[in-house]
Amino acid sequence: MYAGDHPPPHFHAEYGSDGAQFDIQTGSILEGTLPGRALRLVQDWAELHRQELMDNFNGLQSDTPRYRKIQPLE
Repeated sequence: MYAGDHPPPHFHAEYGSDGAQFDIQTGSILEGTLPGRALRLVQDWAELHRQELMDNFNGLQSDTPRYRKIQPLE
């Protein structure tokens, strides 16, 4: 995520030379591509951390950007 980024609420994921932007609410790709297994892992992770992702996106839109680290898949 980036401070002051554009709507809709989203996050960026990279895998090797591939990258994509994901809608936080739906988990769908807004732009870009990821290989199948990486795509499923990112979407599973996003589903588990949807509220944290929204909190971070909203926190990064303020005049004093803030965010919290989100745990990776284990």
